[in-house]
Amino acid sequence: MGSWRRHRRSWAINCFRQGFPRRSAAHGKQGYAIQGVEGGAAGGKAEVPVATLLASADAAKGEAIFAKCKACHTIDAGGAAGVGPNLHGVLGKAIAGGGFAYSDALKAVGGNWDFEKLNAWLTNPKKFANGNKMSFPGLGNPEERAALLLYINAQGSNLPLPAAPAEGAAPAEGAATAEGGDKAAAVAAPADAAKTAEAAPAK
Repeated sequence: MGSWRRHRRSWAINCFRQGFPRRSAAHGKQGYAIQGVEGGAAGGKAEVPVATLLASADAAKGEAIFAKCKACHTIDAGGAAGVGPNLHGVLGKAIAGGGFAYSDALKAVGGNWDFEKLNAWLTNPKKFANGNKMSFPGLGNPEERAALLLYINAQGSNLPLPAAPAEGAAPAEGAATAEGGDKAAAVAAPADAAKTAEAAPAK
């Protein structure tokens, strides 16, 4: 009996020192609140622009990744289409162009394949054109997509790589706003100076 009391007293002292257990509203479980640590996942990490990744991508690695695509596609000049279309020189060409039996969903996208669009397609084909025929779920690794894009570009397209955005560069809209603000300030400055001169007492 004395041992049980000592154990209970020790537990109570520890509770006062560390904080009593607190029930979680989300899970109904008990646990100690830890200072400086919040529940839930951390905010999502901003994805690096594909133009930045292309600058350091490895086409040889992209060729190895393309092995996943060979079950449905060829990329050789003049090669016959398989389950999917021939991808030789695809960058710069019309989306859903070239005579292959594309889905209506992909035909509805319009425009030409560029690095941004092909990157979006490789990331999630269903999201890019919901209802398309492609069964491939997507390539989740951004560096692998950049390497694959670099390899595909080298196979008959050879488009110039997009310029990587400057690190920490402000968005175009923000830059335009700032530029407009500077111009307004420049216009307002002489008017303010004139008003000040007009209001000053004559000497």
